[in-house]
Order: sequence, then C-alpha cells, then structure tokens
Amino acid sequence: MDAVERFEASRTRLASLAYRLLGSAADAEDVVQDAFLRWHAAHRDRIDTPEAWLTKVTTNLALDRLRSAQSRRERAVGFWLPEPLLEGDPMLGPLDTLEQRESVTIAVLLLLERVPPVERAVYVLREAFSHSHKEIAQILDITESASQQHALRARRRVRAEPRTEVDRAAAREIVEAFVAAAASGRTDRLVALLTDDATGLSDGAGLSATLMSHTGAAQLARVMRGGFKPTPAKRRLAGGTPSIHAALVNTTPALIATVDDRVIGTVLLTPRHSLIANATSIATPTRLHRLTKTWQTTPPTAPPLLAEW
Repeated sequence: MDAVERFEASRTRLASLAYRLLGSAADAEDVVQDAFLRWHAAHRDRIDTPEAWLTKVTTNLALDRLRSAQSRRERAVGFWLPEPLLEGDPMLGPLDTLEQRESVTIAVLLLLERVPPVERAVYVLREAFSHSHKEIAQILDITESASQQHALRARRRVRAEPRTEVDRAAAREIVEAFVAAAASGRTDRLVALLTDDATGLSDGAGLSATLMSHTGAAQLARVMRGGFKPTPAKRRLAGGTPSIHAALVNTTPALIATVDDRVIGTVLLTPRHSLIANATSIATPTRLHRLTKTWQTTPPTAPPLLAEW
C-alpha cells in the first residue's frame, strides 16, 4: 500500500474525529487535508504505527484550530452552532454505542464548546473512538492520570443533560406530531408536546448577528407557530414552496425543509422521555452545504410530511 492509499484508508475516520472536535464539516475537511500534507512530507519509514501517527496529527491540528484567536471569536457562545449532518453521512463516524451516538448530537457538541480543548479531545478520543488512557496520553502529550481526570470532568458536563434515545420509527413519530401541531396554528397543541422547561435555539437563517434563544414551552410554541405560518415573503426568501420531511440529523429526530432537492433548513428536536425538550433551528446556507449534498445523493424513501407547504 503506497502513502496515498494508506492515508485514504484512514480519511473517513480522521474526518469523523475532526468533526467531533470542531463541530464543522468544512473545518474538519480542512484539518484532514492539512494532515495529509503532513503525512506526505513526513519520513514515513520512521513511523511505526501510521494510524496512531495520523490520529495524533489530526487531533492536534484540530486543537490548534480550536485555540486560535479567530476560532474563539467565530465560536463565541451565542454566535455559533455546529454544522448538521444527515443520517448516513460517513463523517458521523462510529455510531455503534450510546456514547458514540451521544457524542455527535448537536446538544453535546454545544456543551463541548464550553470545555477546554484538551478536555474535549480526551472525551472524544475516549467516548467516540475507545482509545485507552495510555493512547490518549501519547496523542496529547499528557499523563495517563491527567487523561483520566479530563475524561471524568468532561463526562460529568455532558451527562448533566439527560437524553432519550429513539429509533428511526420513533423519530418520525416525534417529527410528525411536531409538524402537525406547528402547522395547525394552535399554540396549545405545540405546548402539549413540549417539556415545561423546553428551550429553543435558532441561527435566524444567518440574518441575525447572534443566535436567537427561547425558554419555556409557551414562548417556544409561539415562536414555532409563527415560524410555520406560510407567507409569500417566506416563499420568496426560500426560493420556492418548501416541502417538509422527517429525518435523523446528528442522530436526533429532525424535520428538513427542502425546495426542489435543496435543503433550506432543519429543526432538530431533542426528546426527553415522551416530550420535546429542545428545538434547534439551523437555516444559514453555509451551514447546510454538506447536509444538502448528502440529501441529494440519498433521497428520502418516505413521502414528505407536508408537500408544497
């Protein structure tokens, strides 16, 4: 196997690692490309374990990006949301365990924004990729004891937010109920689906400099009811008449709005037991490039929940 083939065999895993660390598919692709350039220039005959070497380089390139002044400005709390990925996107990486599925949810990616970069890296390497603390210590140039402490702190932060897992069928039921309630125009129907402390977060389709947040079932229901009211102005902004579909985005039940085969927005619905605890709306076009690409290459098999909404 030549140098390029060996790297390509690892590309998907490295991209998934970088995405979990950065929350951005575009940034993850840049980091993996930088890792390739490092690999191409390295004295490969001196590298005993290419997989370990590539993991270390990719992790540290991602951490350098997280620590940069530009990144800190762009990712400031209240200004930044992760880039959503559709079910089936290889960048989601391993999803066999609860910890792996949890580590790629928008809720967890947002929580990890609040932890120091090294702590974030330890959590991802341990929970999503099952590295031992000895391996993590070598990747990050820390002690095994430090790795264990970082993992414990990160796990406490992440597990502080309860999560209910759902399968594809249950996810569709959640989205169907939400869409039906929102499209009905009746706030009380939406409130009945939400936890009392439900929260909402929206990037405002990129039209606002900061994220918009909403707290409480009544307030969130009013916002969602208004957002689902079709108007000529909204259709002009969307570039046509949208259709609404159910999907899994970052392993979370989500509705996807499309015009033709272009995704114009997604709302991720985080369940807690039988109710919805959070709704995260993402509609900034630059955040939807990869989701649209995946949508176009793997069209839905189920009919839309709302056609020509």
